[in-house]
Amino acid sequence: MADLKGGHIITKSDKRFGTGCAFGEGMREDDESPKQYAWVVYAVAALMVGGLLGYVVALENGHSAPAVAAVAPQAPTVPVVDESELRAYGEILARDPKNVAAAVKAGNLLYDGQRYVEAIGFYQQAFALNPTDINVSTDLGTALWYSGRADEALAQYQRSLAINATHAQTLFNVGIVRADGKQDYAGAAAAWERLLQNNPDYPAVARVKTLIADARQKVAGSGQP
Repeated sequence: MADLKGGHIITKSDKRFGTGCAFGEGMREDDESPKQYAWVVYAVAALMVGGLLGYVVALENGHSAPAVAAVAPQAPTVPVVDESELRAYGEILARDPKNVAAAVKAGNLLYDGQRYVEAIGFYQQAFALNPTDINVSTDLGTALWYSGRADEALAQYQRSLAINATHAQTLFNVGIVRADGKQDYAGAAAAWERLLQNNPDYPAVARVKTLIADARQKVAGSGQP
């Protein structure tokens, strides 16, 4: 999960001009002739009129005064699968069906694009070629879960746990599928407790403890053993 990054919007410098006039500092009023004052007034007036005319022309051309454009926040988008890359992996596998790396990369590409049903076949192919790869096994289980196949997902997670009985992400996922897919809150809590017992440094300890507490509460309310 990616965190939202905050930041400070810097509009203008907070510095202020001093009370003295830089170009007129040290001059007294009686040092200036009326003609000099008249020239200054004329120049200032000309600048004001020119600015006003420019503003009017801009309005007539359909442009408004400079303003900060409001940018609407965009919702996170699903990564688009690079079809050419996917085809390339398919061509590699057509020539070499035992190419584990191509199968894994194709599965990952589809998984990241949330095309879980399509990812399953590539993960199955990769896992059949390398049945000790716990990461591929667990990703396959999760792709099955996101495809609405909870029982098959749990079966695949058991294959992962046969490789490594304390694999943290697998145990976490088992709890999710048992709780949300099977309403087996006791089984979910057991998986999460096993996760924390064997992985005390798991980065989401607080979240797992909350999930355990919620599951235990549901067990108590439902009468599950």
